[in-house]
Amino acid sequence: MSSTAPDILPFTGERFTPECVREIWYEHMHRYAYAVDFCRGKRVLDAACGEGYGSALLAQTSASVLGLDVDAAAVAHAQARYRSRPGLSFMQQDVTALEQLPEASFDVIVSFETLEHVHEQERMLAGFRRLLAPDGVLLISSPDKHTYSDLRDYHNEFHVRELYRAEFEALLQANFAHTRTYCQKLLFQSLLWDPDQPPGQARVSTLLADGTVSERPEYQALYFLAVCSAQPLDRLAPAGALHLFGDAAESVYAHYNEEIRRIIAAGHRLIAQDREIADLRARLARAEALLAEQAQDQGRKS
Repeated sequence: MSSTAPDILPFTGERFTPECVREIWYEHMHRYAYAVDFCRGKRVLDAACGEGYGSALLAQTSASVLGLDVDAAAVAHAQARYRSRPGLSFMQQDVTALEQLPEASFDVIVSFETLEHVHEQERMLAGFRRLLAPDGVLLISSPDKHTYSDLRDYHNEFHVRELYRAEFEALLQANFAHTRTYCQKLLFQSLLWDPDQPPGQARVSTLLADGTVSERPEYQALYFLAVCSAQPLDRLAPAGALHLFGDAAESVYAHYNEEIRRIIAAGHRLIAQDREIADLRARLARAEALLAEQAQDQGRKS
């Protein structure tokens, strides 16, 4: 984390801020980067927008973006930090109580890492469905309870209702006739690409434990991201079966490389200290031997 400045919302562990680094930064930014193509020229609602960074990103290409959050401090921060973005506004609002907003007033609703924070998930999704235009799209993400909590024996104090994949999909399908679930996880990958033209069809190779190669990603998702609509999803702009995200500065490597440098430097210091300790011990042993020898001489003389 960077040091807290007046225009930076403090990181509490519950709400992501763009000053966060490493995995959490990639996970959160990837979701909004994925949503950009769905939101071009559209009326967008960012439900539970938090700090406002995602709403600001979508506002670069959307017709309009309204960011909602239940926390007054977060809304005030977002209004101050991103006030110069055209077509972007923020409002304090509980996303499980959206009755005051007009029906069918949005083409796209995004709500990332919100579901697990609320008890009234059914009410929230019903509200989203009412606010969407007939051909509108919901993009929503949530952690997989199996991999996020069960396998790690982990409890997130801010999560009140985590879901397994079957529960997540059943909840969505109760309000949207057409849903498609994507898996998300930060991975170490080696990419091969053509530098002279945009990527076309992608191929995936995953080395399995038995030494064979699978032609698909063979990982357990940490998060699920679903695309939902009342209309068939083949009418949407193609999202593709695989979406990659990165930053040109490769910031995650910068942070890891700095840590590696520190660890290596600490290792060198430990080695030097071990040598110094060994030398001191040897000198102490010689001194003790000399003292013992002198004591024996004194004993013989007396």
